Amino acid sequence: MSAVASGAAPMDDTFSAMLDFCLGCRACEAACPSLVPYGELLEAARAEVEAARPRRSIGALAWGRGVSSRPLVASLTTGVRVARAIGVGARLPGPGRQAAGMRSLSDRPPSRRGDVFEPAGEVSSTVGLLLGCVMDEWFRPVHEAVIAVLVLGGHRVVVPESQTCCGALAAHAGARDEATRLAERNQAAFGDVDVVVADAAGCGAHLKGYGHLTGAELPAVDVTELVAAALADGRLAPVPSTGVRVGVQDPCHLRHGQRIMDEPRLVVAAAGYDVVDIDPSGMCCGAAGSWSLSHPEEAARLGARKAGEVATAGVEIVASANPGCEMQLRQHVEGVRIAHPVELYWEAVRAGR
Repeated sequence: MSAVASGAAPMDDTFSAMLDFCLGCRACEAACPSLVPYGELLEAARAEVEAARPRRSIGALAWGRGVSSRPLVASLTTGVRVARAIGVGARLPGPGRQAAGMRSLSDRPPSRRGDVFEPAGEVSSTVGLLLGCVMDEWFRPVHEAVIAVLVLGGHRVVVPESQTCCGALAAHAGARDEATRLAERNQAAFGDVDVVVADAAGCGAHLKGYGHLTGAELPAVDVTELVAAALADGRLAPVPSTGVRVGVQDPCHLRHGQRIMDEPRLVVAAAGYDVVDIDPSGMCCGAAGSWSLSHPEEAARLGARKAGEVATAGVEIVASANPGCEMQLRQHVEGVRIAHPVELYWEAVRAGR
């Protein structure tokens, strides 16, 4: 990137292919002693490549405008649901390839867009819940658990009607103008809350980086940070241990992008489970946002590697705090439940363990 920026190397197809092949996992960023913000540099370089094209790439159009369109994502969801019902879901093209890793789309709870949830007692803070794009269509049970736990911990939870996609996929695809537009819209939508909560690691990492797009920071946290804090100060209580072992998978944009490792483990332990680290090195599972769609063979190899680590750990449940990782794991791991850490905690609380 430095060579291209200085003019020592051309911005050609070879350079573009090198950028595209990068997972964007940001593991190098976490390990860099000079704290080089590689994630921001990668997005900026991809934006320069996209701007130099004679016409917009399909990826920039799809991830810049497609996923932020609620009607389009809803239509895609309906199509996937029908395809799965008639047994052809695994043969869908493009994003439909991940249908095998999706949760059941039947009997979903309603979207909570526009709702406000009040705690029973004193309000510790007002938080805004980011619904996301695919999260709100495909992972609504995660939102339900997150809302319930945050309210139990004393938070007022606001779900703004005017919010939109976080813009992470747009930024990763080089669609910088769309990413900036989405960031500005969310900053306006969440202007009246104390902090914005994300229950998808990729979304949270991107929200925390809005400053380099708009010049204004957005106060944002991953939900495991809030839940772990509520457990630490007694607003939430751990449940008795069950002795059941649960593997914890670290999404790259949680472990590397946000430097969050302890909090998901604390939440899983508070749910009464024995925490098992399935991959201490934190290797990417191969989902990497839209990367698994553009590089399916390489993504499959990484997914198979992660499946081997789960099998070695010998667990029947894996906690993952990112939708792409969850879907990737489910495609490659058999006989193992994949769930969000906060889901596991809320289930334990409801069960009265």
